[in-house]
Amino acid sequence: MIKFFKSVVQEMKLVTWPTAKQNRHDTAIVIVTSILFAAYLGLFDLAFSSLTQIVM
Repeated sequence: MIKFFKSVVQEMKLVTWPTAKQNRHDTAIVIVTSILFAAYLGLFDLAFSSLTQIVM
């Protein structure tokens, strides 16, 4: 078990962590993409909902 934790500590020293600026940029991309995707799906839902109302 101790060997495992020593190996984890060694591996964590090799990790290249993103900067705060990179985190903000990546987070903004995720938020904008999520909003655009939600709008896209919402428009399709509205269109299909209207279409089913017309058909029925």
